[in-house]
Amino acid sequence: MAPDGPTVTRNTLRQQIADALRDEILSGRLTPGQEFTVKEIADGYGVSATPVREALVDLTAQGLLDSAQHRGFRVHEYSLADHRAMIEARSLVADGIFRGLAESAPEDPGTFEALAGVRRRGEEAARAATAGDLNVLIGYDLRFWRELSALFGNPYLSDFFHRLRVQSWMYTVPHLRRAGDLKGSLWAGHCELVDALAARDPRRAHAIIAAYNADSLALVERLTGAGSR
Repeated sequence: MAPDGPTVTRNTLRQQIADALRDEILSGRLTPGQEFTVKEIADGYGVSATPVREALVDLTAQGLLDSAQHRGFRVHEYSLADHRAMIEARSLVADGIFRGLAESAPEDPGTFEALAGVRRRGEEAARAATAGDLNVLIGYDLRFWRELSALFGNPYLSDFFHRLRVQSWMYTVPHLRRAGDLKGSLWAGHCELVDALAARDPRRAHAIIAAYNADSLALVERLTGAGSR
């Protein structure tokens, strides 16, 4: 039987386009509310319409795009209320992840080795956060949380958590970019969190992430003017 080469290639192209468009959104090059057609994206990337349409449908299912009837697609616009709900949801998921890691660590030595790899990603994210380099931070931060959540062993939970992280960044990025110098404003506690998990201390991990969420929300509220109301 011949290998399914064309199918793999098409699926890979579909994913590559979806990843590229997600990066365009997180970089701010595609802004909330911006509309575009399948043809515009296909022409821009020099590919056929089919993988583009499939990628756009995937991003719509992930909450990043809306289907604009008869006009193509539109970048989804999240509200501050949406962002607050995202933080609440990701906090609940994170608590489950941390609890699972703490419980599995004594019986699974491989957890420590895996956490060491995640910590290296955290070091890069922390350096970018300290420098206020949003472009570098987003990539490492998403990878850090994705790898960390994958240790929980539940791919559905990991995918959901990753989606929440992307949506959170999608809402905050435009506000952060308008803020100018971000040095000292962005969370850089990735390694501290990993150390708490390596020590099998879910209470400390919970405290770290709770403080992170509170500080991040306060920053966005300040940037949007919601904190002064």
